[in-house]
Amino acid sequence: MKLFKSTMLAVFAALLTFGCAKNAEENKDEQTATSNTASAGREIWSKQEANDWYAKQGWLVGADFLPSTAINQLEMFQAASFDTATIDKELGWAAEIGMNTMRVYLHDLLFQEDSAGFMKRLDTFLDITEKHKIKPVLAGIPFLSLERSVLRSRVFIIRAGYKARG
Repeated sequence: MKLFKSTMLAVFAALLTFGCAKNAEENKDEQTATSNTASAGREIWSKQEANDWYAKQGWLVGADFLPSTAINQLEMFQAASFDTATIDKELGWAAEIGMNTMRVYLHDLLFQEDSAGFMKRLDTFLDITEKHKIKPVLAGIPFLSLERSVLRSRVFIIRAGYKARG
């Protein structure tokens, strides 16, 4: 029993030491990244600026969105089945009941096959969401990293740690 207690104490001490060393290293990495980012010209928000931005967003109320005429995310944005009338009608219903955001899943196959057409349809969709004062959350969009400057003011973007200001 004494051996067990000694072993557990040693393991605990090792984990504590490792955890403290890891935290110190992470803090050092954060400081380096912050100074590198600041020197690269990227604006970093203060805590107050981030809180002010968040306060302007209001209470987010929404759901996953897929129009009733589409069976999946591919069909929603395909040229042959992109149904703006249904999207407009159903987003209007959502706005009427107080929703102000919708998560929309996007698929990279559409972008690979017809990037210009897909971006045009996505832009049309964003025009409809703006009409109803609904801010979409675009999910699954690693291929849109080059387009984020265009989308930044219109959507919340969720992608591997990236959240655009909107």
